[in-house]
Order: sequence, then structure tokens, then C-alpha cells
Amino acid sequence: MTQPIRRILALTGGVGGAKLALGLANTLNPGQVTFVVNTGDDFEHLGLRICPDIDTLLYTLSNEANPDTGWGRRNETWHCLEALGQLGGETWFRLGDRDLATHLIRTTALTAGASLTTVTQRLSERLGIQHPVLPMCDQNVATMIGSTAGEMAFQHYFVRERCAPNVTGFRFQGSEQATLSPALQELLTAPDLDGILICPSNPFLSVDPILAVPGMRAALKAARAPVVAISPIIQGAAIKGPTAKIMAELGLPQDALAVARHYGDLLDGFILDSHDASLLEDVRGSGLDAIATPTLMLTLQDKMNLAKVAVDFVNEITTSNTP
Repeated sequence: MTQPIRRILALTGGVGGAKLALGLANTLNPGQVTFVVNTGDDFEHLGLRICPDIDTLLYTLSNEANPDTGWGRRNETWHCLEALGQLGGETWFRLGDRDLATHLIRTTALTAGASLTTVTQRLSERLGIQHPVLPMCDQNVATMIGSTAGEMAFQHYFVRERCAPNVTGFRFQGSEQATLSPALQELLTAPDLDGILICPSNPFLSVDPILAVPGMRAALKAARAPVVAISPIIQGAAIKGPTAKIMAELGLPQDALAVARHYGDLLDGFILDSHDASLLEDVRGSGLDAIATPTLMLTLQDKMNLAKVAVDFVNEITTSNTP
């Protein structure tokens, strides 16, 4: 007989992962789920510290996300950006007027000596978010993209170049000096942690930077809770972002099975879309528990449905492994 879930840890990137995060936040009570967010996308721009994935999650959980752009804040205006362009400033990375307030608060606090974990907690509280949100670390880690056009910082590849260059590899600059925050270390060893979910974010650009923090991968493997990933690939295509394109450029099959194999022995379970159910036996053949279910999240109900399936699946794995 399954027991009620006490605590879930969810690893997430930006838009794709935030969809499941919203489903989890609307399915589980405050304190039952904690989100750990990729910060490899973070960078300095116009003197400000920008944390795109953290902000996407904060805006999504607080109903502040811009439904028109998929990023930034709703009811946004662009007066500062327009004036910046008139004065010859850089406008390739679009910062809205309301979004600027977040970056100003964060940069001011970081400059004053606050940690990114503390600043993120303050922003979450101000936005009325009840579920804890933790950055993957407090140190600066930058995802660098190896490509046929040379190595470039993530935002230059993703925004300025619109993911056009062919990818050849990745480097997580600064990860060697990064450490797990005390809050994250405590969570990973908590006796009431019942499951770890890897949201359907880009495995290479959103999840691998988290796993590159020294001690993270080992802590996940040592955790008593099962680790379950949700595939971001459906029928060979990514719903959002360049995941399938990158897989092709790296010479990998563009399917959910390749995603499961990418995570390897880190996983105990894997969730793929119903349209990819033919891959179930191959995934199970690699030693994983696996299920197929609708994973396309277009509505809030879709997100909640997938969240419930994922939590129930984690519970089933835990129960089956309990003597």
C-alpha cells in the first residue's frame, strides 16, 4: 500500500520545466515540493545579474509569466529598451520594464553580499510563492556552448544567434569552484525526501549544468529517494527549445530512449509520452521502471495531470523497493 508523499525535489530549467513545476505546485501542498533551478544560463548584462531560468519559474509560479512571449512578466512594456536602442545600447537581449525591477533588486542584494539562495527566497516571498525555490548553487557557473562557429556563452547562442550554430559540446565554466548550498545539502539528505523528479527540461542545457555542481550527482545517486526523469522529446521532436536539434548535431537518436540513456544510472524511473510507448520495453531493458502517459502540457489541467502521474509513479517505485 502506497503512503502519502511527504517531500519531492524537482530539478528544472526554464519554460519546459516550469510547466511541470506549476502542475506540481498546484497538486502538492506548500512544503511538499522544492524546486532546484539551473543557473548555467545566468549572465551579466548592462551591469545587471540576469537569472533567466529562476525568473521564469518565479513568474510562472506567481502567475506573472507573460503568456504572449513565454518569458518575462505579463503586462510588460518596453520603454527602457526602446530608449536604450535610441542611445546606441545593446538590445539583443530583451528586458522589459517590469522585468528590470527583478534584476535591479537581485543585483543590488548580491552586490551587498547576499547569496543567490537568499535573494531568490526574498523574491519568492515578495511574489507570494509558497513552495521553496533554490538555485543549483550560489557561485557563478556559465554554460559555454562549443559550436561550429566557435565557443560562445549560452545567451549568445540561445538568444543572439537563435540556436543556429551546430553544437559540438558543452563546458560549464566555474563549476569546479561551485558547491552545494547548505539548504540543498540538507534537502538531499532529508529522511522525508520521497522522490526526485527531473522535469522535462533540455538535458544538455538545463539539467547537465545542475549535475555539474560538485557533489550533486553523487548526492542524487546516494539519496534513498528514487530519481525519475520526464522526457522532453515526443515523437522525435522537442515541444520547446533546441533539444532535438542538439541531439541530431551530437549524433544521438532524437528520441526519448536517448534521453533516458543520457541520464544513465542516475535514474530509477523514466516517463515518456504515450506516443512513444513503443520505446517502453527498450527503456525497461536498461534497468529502469518506465511508464508512458500524455506529457504535452498545454493547459493547467495538463500540467496537474502529469504532475499527479509523476508523483504517483515515484510513490510506486518507493513502495516496490520497500522491504
